[in-house]
Amino acid sequence: MASVDVDSIKSELEMFDIACDDDMVLEKMLEQCMCHRLQGDGIVLEWVAFSTTKGGLNLSLDTLERFEHEALNKKMKSKQSFTKKEEPLNRTRDVNSLHELIKAEEEEEDLLDSYSTPAKGSQKRALTTPENPRSKRGASLIPSPRQLLSPASFSPSVTPSQKYSARGARGEVVASFGVVQGAQWTGQKAKGRTRVELLEGAEESLSSSYKFMFQRLRDVRNVLTEKIEQLGEELKSHFNIEEFSPVSLPAQDCVTVLGQICCDSNGKLNAQSVLLEAGQEQGGRQVPLDLSELKEFSLFPGQVVVMEGMNTTGRKLVASKLYEGVPLPFYSPNEQTEKMEEDIGPLMIMVACGPYTPSDSLSYDPLLDLISVIVRDRPDVCILLGPFVDAKHEQIEKCQLTETFEAVFTRCVDSIVEGTRGVGCRLVFVPSLRDVHHHFIYPQPPFALPDLSREDTERVSLVSDPCTLLIGGVTFGLTSTDILFHMGAEEISSVSGSDRFTRILKHMLTQRSYYPLYPAAEEVNLDYEKFQIHGLMPLSPDVLIVPSELRYFIKDVIGCVCINPGRLTKGQVGGTYGRLLIQRKPSLAEEKRQSPCVACQVVKI
Repeated sequence: MASVDVDSIKSELEMFDIACDDDMVLEKMLEQCMCHRLQGDGIVLEWVAFSTTKGGLNLSLDTLERFEHEALNKKMKSKQSFTKKEEPLNRTRDVNSLHELIKAEEEEEDLLDSYSTPAKGSQKRALTTPENPRSKRGASLIPSPRQLLSPASFSPSVTPSQKYSARGARGEVVASFGVVQGAQWTGQKAKGRTRVELLEGAEESLSSSYKFMFQRLRDVRNVLTEKIEQLGEELKSHFNIEEFSPVSLPAQDCVTVLGQICCDSNGKLNAQSVLLEAGQEQGGRQVPLDLSELKEFSLFPGQVVVMEGMNTTGRKLVASKLYEGVPLPFYSPNEQTEKMEEDIGPLMIMVACGPYTPSDSLSYDPLLDLISVIVRDRPDVCILLGPFVDAKHEQIEKCQLTETFEAVFTRCVDSIVEGTRGVGCRLVFVPSLRDVHHHFIYPQPPFALPDLSREDTERVSLVSDPCTLLIGGVTFGLTSTDILFHMGAEEISSVSGSDRFTRILKHMLTQRSYYPLYPAAEEVNLDYEKFQIHGLMPLSPDVLIVPSELRYFIKDVIGCVCINPGRLTKGQVGGTYGRLLIQRKPSLAEEKRQSPCVACQVVKI
């Protein structure tokens, strides 16, 4: 294959009067040429044909991503199937390969039937049309969720987990919020009219993959400085502070300073190792903190704070007062939206977080049990968070699968979509950094499922991690990253009468971030420039979903209902999932805000 470069691709585009000055777009086309073994003229011809059939698409990174999934990948698959060698006659076949052979024979039979007129009394099967539905034999070949996720399809040695199968207390409610009757935990009151949309809109949200691992320390510093300045302005306005003093300037009077909490070493933060790092406007210096005069405090690395205290030498600030952060306002729908949601009635939302297999087996029995619960309870929306193919699973770490990670994930999605098709609930898929087949970066782009049918695409939403959703007029904040575990290991506190979960959740809401910890945990590959755009909260969510390895809970934190539904499996045994009843209540100006979360429960699978 002759070499191809950006200039040749650009000249070929100009031949079709396609102007492109975006270097990233040209580099993406060059990357596609390398991956799909195309020349510059070949990739341009493929693009022109694709964009013409789609009504004339503009050349951009998003449309190139769609072009690769819908055109180039399918073309490569067809080439591979055409050049595939004939199978040996003595090949040993299993149940799955026999099903594939029967299906191929029936497809060939359908093709022959379409070119011939069957004789009178012929027993040949007629074409499948809406008027002539699929025969029973053909219908039996449609894979059910249990067939798609059968252990034999992954590895000959996979056996169901004995501990999971022998679990007790199935369906037991282990945590609850609000009081409702049991009959109300059934969805479909909206009759399929539930709207699930991104609060920021599709244009401003993270909708496709992006280049990462190109961060410069200067860019990270600029992001952190801007965060300090923005939160500082909010605190300055809220508490009527006249001005901030430089942290390292000696003063004989009490001063008010702004900065970010950090540790004086690489170890864990403690009361003797706390530093306050100022932004560029306050000199950008660091000063040690003396917390002995503070009655109560809760601090973690990366927290932006305002403190009052004495700094007579310029070398240590003796803090006497700590200003609490200020959360963002809640979502306020317009009158038309309120009326629409009031007519629908309360909605049932189900939430589950992976892993969806026990740790001692690659059997997806927990996921099949969850599908059965969805079919039984018929929720209006089901939010499924990763990992779906867990990178921490022992057998996946050792690569003991007979299929690719992408193929296993596709089986998971197909089983969920097929198994819930008759239920009518909306499905929301949220990726995880532990999904071994997906991009290891935070914020994490959504999954790409190009093979979904148009009917399934209408009820399946693919969102990024983190994201803010608007469901039935109620805002949901979602992140599958275990921020509770990461911040819990770093936070120090002298607050009496409060639990650590409540403090961490309050920090998230007042710092207005889905991941306010800095530096991030080692297992989180954080892109700070993208995080500044897609990782901050646009407002205080009505419901905040933060799944964690830690114990499940439901808490009302400064007006936001926060839920950790737990994980669907905990080691070798079954775990938990969550369900909520929500309804946006009409709000009057003189009335106090009421939470739209009517009730919430955590249930054992």
